[in-house]
Order: sequence, then C-alpha cells, then structure tokens
Amino acid sequence: MIAQELANTIVDPKAYADWHRIDAAFAQLRRESPLAMAQPDNYDPFWVVTRNADIRDIELRNEVFHNGDRATIVTTIENDRKVRAMMGGSPHLVRSLVQMDNPDHGNYRKLTQSWFQPQSLNSLEARIRTIARGFVDRMADLGDQCDFAKDVAFLYPLHVIMEVIGVPACDEARMLKLTQELFGSADPELNRTGSIVDSAEGLASVQATVADFMIYFNEMTDDRRRQARNDLASVIANGTINGEPLGHLEAMSYYIIAATAGHDTTSNTTSGALWALAENPDQFARLKADPGLMRGFIEESIRWETPVKHFMRTATEDTEVAGQRIAKGDWMMLCYPSGNRDEAVFNDPYRFDITRSPNKHVAFGYGAHVCLGQHLARMEMRILWEELLPRLEAVELAGTPKRMEANFVCGPKSVPIRFKMH
Repeated sequence: MIAQELANTIVDPKAYADWHRIDAAFAQLRRESPLAMAQPDNYDPFWVVTRNADIRDIELRNEVFHNGDRATIVTTIENDRKVRAMMGGSPHLVRSLVQMDNPDHGNYRKLTQSWFQPQSLNSLEARIRTIARGFVDRMADLGDQCDFAKDVAFLYPLHVIMEVIGVPACDEARMLKLTQELFGSADPELNRTGSIVDSAEGLASVQATVADFMIYFNEMTDDRRRQARNDLASVIANGTINGEPLGHLEAMSYYIIAATAGHDTTSNTTSGALWALAENPDQFARLKADPGLMRGFIEESIRWETPVKHFMRTATEDTEVAGQRIAKGDWMMLCYPSGNRDEAVFNDPYRFDITRSPNKHVAFGYGAHVCLGQHLARMEMRILWEELLPRLEAVELAGTPKRMEANFVCGPKSVPIRFKMH
C-alpha cells in the first residue's frame, strides 16, 4: 500500500496546480512502487499505474479492463454513492464515449468518427487557418504583452470546435464558462461558486453545470431535427444506433464531450507549449530556424502538458499486469503525466526537447479508446504555430503562470507573456 501522504497527493487538485509537487510524487512512485495500491482519505482503494508500458498494456486490453463498470474518474466514496443514487445505480453523471465499453463504445464512436479522420479534416484546413490568422492578428493588436492562455489559447480551439458542432459564435463565451466550471469544479477561480469547495460541493457544482449543458443541447437537438445542417450537432441529433435514435443521456453526453474536451485539452497544450518556449529560448530559436521541427514540437508539447491527467479502469476478471496479480473488480488509475515522464521510455524526461524522437507519449490514450479528436487537435496546433511563429520575434514570461486546480483535465489558466511581433 502506498504511503498515505503520497496517496492523498495523487488525487489532490492542488497538487496538479504545482507541477513540482505532482512530478515528485509520480517520480517516487515509479521508482519505489510503480504498480501499487493506494487508498486516499475518503476513497475506495485503487491501483496506481505510473509506468508508460503498464498504461499501454491496460489500454490495449479493453475487454479485460473496462471504462464503464465503475466511475471513470477517481471519486470519493460519498460522491460515488450520491451519483449512483441519482442515476439509478450508474456511477456516471454522463454517458459519453469515455464511459462506454463495447459494443456501445464502437457503435457510438462510428457515428462521428468520419468527421475526425484526416481526410475529412483536410476540407477544414483553410477555414481553421483563417481563424488562426485572426487570433494571431488579435495578439499583435494587443501590443507587446498579453495573457496567452486567456487571450489566445482558450479562444482559438473553442471557436474551431464550436463551428464544427454548429454552436453560434455568440454562445462561445457561455460554452467556455461551462467547460471551465465542469473541469475546474475544485478551482475557486473557475468553479460556479467562486470559492473553495469540498468534494461534495464540487459534485453539486458539476451536476448544475451538466444540467445547463443539457438544457442548451436539448434545444439544439430539437432545432437540428426540424432542420438538419452540415454540422456535428445534426449528426448527433439525427443519428441512430442499431436503427434506434440515441438515448437522451447518450446524446447529451456526446454533445458535452465534444463541446468540452473538444477544445479544452488543445487549449491546455497550446498554453503549455508557449510557456515552454518562453522558458527555453534555445528551443524557440531552433524552431524558428527550422520549421521542419514543427511535428516534433507539437508532439513534445502534448507530452509535456498531458492535459488529461488520468482515467480509471476496472478489471473484469482476475488477471496480471507486469507480473502483479489484479483481482476482478479492482479499480485502476492510469496516471498519464507519469507515463509521459517515465525514465524507461524518455531520455531526460523533464527537459522540453522539440527534437525528441521517438516520442511514445500516452497523452491521447492508447488502443480502442484513443482520443477521437487527436487529428483535429494536432491540425489546430500546427496551423496556429505556422501562422504565429514566423511573426513572433521574441517571447518571455511577463509574470508567473498559474495552473488550474483539478485532478482530471487541466492545464495553465494564466500565461502572461511579453513579446515582439511583426
């Protein structure tokens, strides 16, 4: 059993706002207890999976390790009880792709998969480039200082995915606010209450946010059933699984994951990338001098930031991982930031290196549940940097960046920079 202080750290939203603290905890676990049981205060026990190879192994065996049997995000005993009471025994407030196992996972994924394949995304490239150029122009208009997270990184991927879904531009601010409330329920600067909350209050905040999303997307569903358009909302509203329309919870959950994870993870990576360039002028200079390093820069940015911090899996049978016996029903926490700092896979893992190759990060997951939007995310980042970097002559931090307090999806919430552009 992992020491109590370490166990409490890996579920503490504040620890993820302090990279040094969470990195040190994961480094210790990889060194001393790479696959071990933890029981943080007020939580059921679970296995903590910190090595890259073990995360990949579990992700590939998606019939043995299920997403949906227990909570897919680590949660307290009390909050799990409340959700099950509210949802008729289900441990999930929403039922999106990440809470599903086969056959549902495969069937629901196929519904929108073609929208997110590279060949489909090619038709969006010109439009995305126009959007990116607009944000680069806006940044230039700000003079020589801005908060890159708030002024650019939060807004650009948001605008792209909202166009894809079919959400009008006038509702983007509302979607951003709801997303930050959902993922930042533990962060007093981002949650609905504007104050420090305990885990029960955090759950109540998440419930209210989910309800607001559902009201919005319910109206959108009605609209798209009356008049379908060429957008993702119309696909979800009019889609069928085995000849039947999507269930209400499943449809609403599909919208919610597209409207939140569809931009927030990319925003986090983009913010983290510029923060890293500001702190590593040698890497900035190399990238400026050789645009051929762009792909490596993007992959390193994704590894570096790892916006999704964990998912949970549940063993469906007695099995083994890395020689360790795992019992049927055991809960597993896949710690992606740890997998992406694994010394066995990455040389000098705490160095931001845009030439890193190979870069076997697990930030998008692996196997059947690999991120549906990974190609769109990479394309958005590539296009933004292709537009920004040729005009960006110099950049440095103009204050101390701040990270979000959250243990699930999170990243920088403020990256103040001083820059020179032409």
